[in-house]
Amino acid sequence: MNDSSDTIHWSEPHCSKDALTDTYGWFLQFLLAVLAFTCLIGKRFCEPKYARRPWLIWFYDTSKQGLGALIIHAANVWLSPYQTGNPCTWYIVNFMLDSTLGLLIIWAGIRLAQYYARVYDIPLINFGEYGKPPMCSAWLCQGVLYAALATFAKSMLALVLQLPLVQAVLSTLRLSPVSDPRLELAIVMLIIPFFVNILIFWVTDNFLMYHPRGVSSKLKTKVRYQSIKKDKSCSDEEEHSADERLLGASV
Repeated sequence: MNDSSDTIHWSEPHCSKDALTDTYGWFLQFLLAVLAFTCLIGKRFCEPKYARRPWLIWFYDTSKQGLGALIIHAANVWLSPYQTGNPCTWYIVNFMLDSTLGLLIIWAGIRLAQYYARVYDIPLINFGEYGKPPMCSAWLCQGVLYAALATFAKSMLALVLQLPLVQAVLSTLRLSPVSDPRLELAIVMLIIPFFVNILIFWVTDNFLMYHPRGVSSKLKTKVRYQSIKKDKSCSDEEEHSADERLLGASV
């Protein structure tokens, strides 16, 4: 018969209050940041050559996303231990809400900023456009605006999570049967966020980068026209060669 001390009580939190900010927790957060940044580098090389951004423009775009992600992540790490129940569970709940509803709020804010940039001729807030040559002032302005959007989205979701009904439901959630605190921490701070961030960072980067209207279709038309022109030239050469052969045979 097992000793009562060996019995696992699934209702008890496996993550301690300081689990998110101890040495192991910081290591997981650093590793996640490196992997996420690597994914953004990979995305740049996956872009078509005609749309691939110079490194400076790429840095301007991705640094805004990094700043917003840092604000949201820091808020989640700070808020989770103060919630009732398992801090790891609360962290992953916050993360998933930020990756869905939070992303929707940020997207709406970016589109609204781009609308005002066009209507009122304010190029500094037109996300992804920094002028020619690229201006640091435009990057700073957009960075501050994106940080404000991320803060607003996080604040709205944090207020929703404070509702008594939401608190009562979410406080009963747990990551059973995961009983190892380190494994549980790795799941909520590295494994799940890594796969979700691949999608989220990819989508958000598309929000933030500049998309000139009509460029893609014009390039495709140009390539198609050049292909038709080349085929027509080859066809004319073949007909000319055939005429020469007929003339040679008649002589």
